[in-house]
Amino acid sequence: MTSLEITDKEYIGDRVEFSIGDIIKVTIDKGIYKTLAQEHSDEVIISAGEEKTVLNKITGRELVYVSESTEIPLYGHISFGIIDRGTNLIQVRPLTGCNLNCIFCSACEGPSSSILKTDYVVDIDYLMKEIERSVSIKGEGVEIHIDGQGEPGFYPRFKELVERSSELKEVDVVSVQSNGFSIEKEDIGALEGKLDRINLSLNTLDSDLAKKLSGMSGYDLDHVKGLIEKIIESEIDLLIAPVWIPGVNDDDVLEIIEFSIENLESLRWPSLGIQKYIPYKHGRKPDVEVMSFYRFYQRLKELEEEFDTKLKLTPDYFDMNYRPSGKKRFGKGEKIKARIRAPGRKKGEMLAVAKDRAIAVETEKKEGEEVICKLTRTKHDIYRAVGV
Repeated sequence: MTSLEITDKEYIGDRVEFSIGDIIKVTIDKGIYKTLAQEHSDEVIISAGEEKTVLNKITGRELVYVSESTEIPLYGHISFGIIDRGTNLIQVRPLTGCNLNCIFCSACEGPSSSILKTDYVVDIDYLMKEIERSVSIKGEGVEIHIDGQGEPGFYPRFKELVERSSELKEVDVVSVQSNGFSIEKEDIGALEGKLDRINLSLNTLDSDLAKKLSGMSGYDLDHVKGLIEKIIESEIDLLIAPVWIPGVNDDDVLEIIEFSIENLESLRWPSLGIQKYIPYKHGRKPDVEVMSFYRFYQRLKELEEEFDTKLKLTPDYFDMNYRPSGKKRFGKGEKIKARIRAPGRKKGEMLAVAKDRAIAVETEKKEGEEVICKLTRTKHDIYRAVGV
């Protein structure tokens, strides 16, 4: 079991408070800490002792450390673990929690979230074990895409995750979705030869609008621009992925297109991927007139002609193809018995387990209890349910 350096240690009465990585804050009994101080692992020192507090330092929310010993599967939940949508691309979500409060966020993420109550971080060895199992089903030519409901670069073992994933014989590509704030310019050199592409969430080149869109008055656009310059100098591909919010950043999208054409030279993939703003049930919804898909793709076609560049991307550009995936465990509408293992991501939710799948369940049941629930979502082996 690998371990991380403990930092920011402070004794408060009979308790000790410390950090592991940039995102985990632990408070446990001083006596328990001293027994573990000589030889510790992430899992042991975070999990030891009943009277403890584990928080996400960025969001302030309760943090569940998902290791193999928790018996929480890494398949089935949309927020963490592994998502397999039946292609050669596997989504790997090592943690939840974001430093930004983007006004259009589909997951209502960030420190100011009104609906989220729990974050998760997955033990690296447990995560790699399941990644290896997933890619063995797919065969060669797999892309590991590290993303999540949050900022994946804050994962305490992000570089290790990239490196170990890149070493798997089935894996051709390792990519990450990032807002840029968890990656330092100094990290780029260490990631070269292991990380193939960064999909960078950048919605404007204007500092004031960037602060508005991110919901953060301290949004540092200069940091992101400096990171872009460093990536351009490296062998890592950069794909800028702005979200187009009608009436808010229309001119900014055009400016980003121009910037991309003038500054980015694609090594293997397109350097720009414009995304349509989509309002989600539990996401943040700015007061805008939502563009239809028809109009969105029509505008992309018009801009392709205006700028003489390719903007409408298809799976072919990323060498995506259909591949076998694990067997889906449940059908929509099915009633099952599951056991509550941990707090749920959202208020009114708990995390339950059945047939080696994690399930988000709306219920008032407590940890350790069984719940009879009805599946309301089963697509792509991702499960939601309501207690009955």
